Amino acid sequence: MAHSYPGTWGSTAAAPHGLRAARRAPKAELGKPLRNCYTLPGLDFSYGLYIERTDGGVPEAIGHWNTVKPRMSLTQNMPRDFITMNRGALKAGYTTAREFNLYYKAKDIRCKDDEYSRFRRSPPHVPPDRTYGIPARPSTPLFDLLQHKYKELWMEQQRARTAALRLEKTKTRKDKVRDTRTSLLRKNPVPPKEESFWHLPHLEKVGPHLSTFPDSDARKKAFSSSH
Repeated sequence: MAHSYPGTWGSTAAAPHGLRAARRAPKAELGKPLRNCYTLPGLDFSYGLYIERTDGGVPEAIGHWNTVKPRMSLTQNMPRDFITMNRGALKAGYTTAREFNLYYKAKDIRCKDDEYSRFRRSPPHVPPDRTYGIPARPSTPLFDLLQHKYKELWMEQQRARTAALRLEKTKTRKDKVRDTRTSLLRKNPVPPKEESFWHLPHLEKVGPHLSTFPDSDARKKAFSSSH
């Protein structure tokens, strides 16, 4: 016969293993959330990684100062001062390239640190109140926008431009002299008309009935004025 268990709403089936485990689980207290059954460490516990302090803390800081040691600057090998060496070689009387090379090896003159550094020789003079960057654009006055001042300025510029164009046109018209018929005929004369005798229209293209010349060359020679 099946037994009924409390909390199963009148279930007559046998209580499974999962239900028995759920009954043994702790329940939340009234008015409090369910705990996860993990105990927190004490008040002296520090979360995170523990880093050992090697500076000694406050007593060591009060006792003496741990200053950073200055870094030793490496001696910079300055370039050769060929101007001074060439001047000295010329004063000594050397003229060939071999003599100049021997002089370079004998007297190795290097540039001085102050002369080599242009910034040290002439540092830039910057005023203390200088502001770096691009200057801001000045703000447009609101009164000029409301008064349509920019439109009036543009219209005045257009009127002045139109008046200047008109004045230039009138000057060109006054300076330019108009040509008359006589001046035009003098510049471009009419070509003379070729004089031709009048012939009847129906006899212009009529060929001769008789040809008394032996050939066309003799005819041309007879009509030419230079034979």
